[in-house]
Amino acid sequence: MDKLVIIPTYNEKENIEKIIRKVMSLPGAFHVLIVDDGSPDGTANIIKGLQAEFPEKLHLVERSGKLGLGTAYIFGFKWALSKGYQYIFEMDADFSHNPDDLLRLHEACREGADVAVGSRYVRGGKVVNWPWDRIFISRGGALYTQIITFMPVRDPTAGFVCYRRHVLETIPLDQVRFIGYAFQIEMKYRAWKLGFRISEVPITFVDRTEGQSKMTKGIVKEAIRGVWAMKKFGRERAQ
Repeated sequence: MDKLVIIPTYNEKENIEKIIRKVMSLPGAFHVLIVDDGSPDGTANIIKGLQAEFPEKLHLVERSGKLGLGTAYIFGFKWALSKGYQYIFEMDADFSHNPDDLLRLHEACREGADVAVGSRYVRGGKVVNWPWDRIFISRGGALYTQIITFMPVRDPTAGFVCYRRHVLETIPLDQVRFIGYAFQIEMKYRAWKLGFRISEVPITFVDRTEGQSKMTKGIVKEAIRGVWAMKKFGRERAQ
């Protein structure tokens, strides 16, 4: 009951069993919470079939319909806190995040970081198989966020993160406003404004090879507008 990996899913039948088995194979007894938003492709049924194999370590929450990435993580954070987990991770289901790097994020927090971010844009980090326009949007968004907020995080939209328990206990989770990429920025921004130490761990981000991307124009627009909103409520010290 030390480490929990939260994985939101929507139509991930091609990836979900493989990602669960990989996480379960890691040393250090990682537990997994899947928050599934009513996947019509049967993702939840695959998870239920695996729960008999991992009865104490694999957990599933089913929600009715697509309620957004941010709300899935907020639900997962609250669930993790209620169960007593000390290290709480965010990770995608599609292997764009290498599960082996969970060990490195955990180690960064054990060595003193309050938040460890799997970063594409620090020395040693990189992106594989992304088209140039996606890289341009991502890198441009990161620079835009740094310029507006002054937050010293090179990869603010990163979704591969480890939080120590006390960070999520301190951030007012019910006040988190955004649900897409802006959610990822907001969580890091709130942690930074509250004085927590954020460490970026270089990772290789590999674009999914199976399933469909959840990126939409609306998510990008939310992030652009959201950065300005964060700048405003940042004056309240993110509380």
